[in-house]
Amino acid sequence: MTASSRVDSSAAESANKRPKVPRRALDGVLLLDKPIGLSSNDALIRAKRLYLAKKAGHTGTLDPLASGLLPLCFGEATKFSQDLLEADKTYEATMRLGIRTTTGDAEGEAVETRDVTCDQAAVLAALTRFRGEIVQVPPMYSALKRDGKPLYEYARAGQVVEREGRQVTIHALELLACALPDVTFRVTCSKGTYVRTLAEDIGEALGCGAHLVALRRTGVGALTLENAVTLEALSNAAEGERDAWLQPVDALLSTFPTVQLDTEATRRFLHGQRLPLTQLALSDEAAAAERVRVYSSDERKLLGVAKVGEGVLAPERLVVSAATN
Repeated sequence: MTASSRVDSSAAESANKRPKVPRRALDGVLLLDKPIGLSSNDALIRAKRLYLAKKAGHTGTLDPLASGLLPLCFGEATKFSQDLLEADKTYEATMRLGIRTTTGDAEGEAVETRDVTCDQAAVLAALTRFRGEIVQVPPMYSALKRDGKPLYEYARAGQVVEREGRQVTIHALELLACALPDVTFRVTCSKGTYVRTLAEDIGEALGCGAHLVALRRTGVGALTLENAVTLEALSNAAEGERDAWLQPVDALLSTFPTVQLDTEATRRFLHGQRLPLTQLALSDEAAAAERVRVYSSDERKLLGVAKVGEGVLAPERLVVSAATN
């Protein structure tokens, strides 16, 4: 080995031995305003890197075509992300009438063009037909699996497979703007609703077809864009300033009634013991609920969530930091 190669080898070994940047045991929720063109996972990776967080996860994907609210969970908050996966979502969407595409949105190729002969009154009338419980056929360009393979893989291969209709609930559907052929609406819907399928179905009801050209998520459960931050703002902020954007873990549980425990009940709860309801001071709301968020009485520290039933308060998910602090 030449002297030059030994120097190069030594430099490479030194680079490999450089200490890794320590990760932080961070607990909290970040309300991210995801930009268009970025996948939910890529957004999560960037935010996790900025916070140097040990553990992070998101609460359900938001398509690259869509922008808006993407709650990210750090540390102990990841235990409660499933609750947001089940939550209702609110979107503002724009559909373009008269054109159907392969994907149901602007990323696909046009497959049919029809004249748009409807007016705003017809659009308003069509929207009424899609409020409440409806049945949707999942789109071929989706991550749903058939025989272990995502539907979009079949679609990219030019194959169409049978899909069963699924019942979803449209809690609210409001017209925001009508500048034909573009129609903008706000929808609050249950888990599993495809907004691009909703746009396509409304277009079919109007007799001209449609596809989605813009989508922005404005709400997930009780969380909204009001306190959300962009990746750009996080990147430009100092480390201490970034922490100010984090919401507490219980931001994910704001719709659950609360229960406070005394010192002894707190100890037993954190050991996973079921507590008789007769020994607890529960509000009428908490007593009637299926699930509650549980706090210590002294610092109102979140202990976890529990199920209420059969005369007991049963621990479901515990916050580890509550037991160790």
